[in-house]
Amino acid sequence: MPPRHHDIADDLRRQITSGRLQAGERLPSEVALAERYAVSTVTLRHALAVLQGERLVEKIHGKGNFVRRAPRKIMYVGGWGTLDPLTATGPALHITVRSATVSARGSLAALLMVPTGSPLAELSCLSLDGETPQGLARIYTPRDLAPAGVLDHDPARREALARFAVVGPPPAAIRETVCARSATPDEASALKIPSATAVLAVTRVATDFTGRITEAALLAFPGDGVDAVFTSHHVINERHPSP
Repeated sequence: MPPRHHDIADDLRRQITSGRLQAGERLPSEVALAERYAVSTVTLRHALAVLQGERLVEKIHGKGNFVRRAPRKIMYVGGWGTLDPLTATGPALHITVRSATVSARGSLAALLMVPTGSPLAELSCLSLDGETPQGLARIYTPRDLAPAGVLDHDPARREALARFAVVGPPPAAIRETVCARSATPDEASALKIPSATAVLAVTRVATDFTGRITEAALLAFPGDGVDAVFTSHHVINERHPSP
């Protein structure tokens, strides 16, 4: 016999998928649901955790559990590093940005190929659709290469930040590594998803014409909330006969 919390999750799932519980609707309190199903609140929370993992229910701190709206997909355009909200229906995403100066440590120092302890400009960007996080970006650049105004949120940089684009001068080359993996604890917390949820992770590195790394970005998107498109352009060299 399956555990009791699976039966409860199945019943709530049927109510959600049938439309009896509408998107955005607040569920009864956990105490009320526990009484309805004649179980402990611990068992009830296990059932809700199943639905949260399926992204059918979301818990908003201080407000309760709500039927999650269908995830709105966004488009990540590779080759330049752009989060393109214009490809999605509905209003544009809202972006929150935090900036700081940090020291390069461990894998971050290795990624940027700078000595440990080197000062870096850090931009943490979170895209939101209403109150639902859609993507997280942590963008790093050596402090001496940080464009003027980046740490002060210069309006001239807002467009780049709002689109998770490269914030410095146009690079000579961009390398992007993409993988699907489980969210880290920090990513799960920022994106408000269970830690076992799959995310699409992009590591983007920009270099200048000397080969120096000018920027590294670590991006993470809930796996069911993003499409990634990468386009390669091939240049054909035509040979002309000698005179």
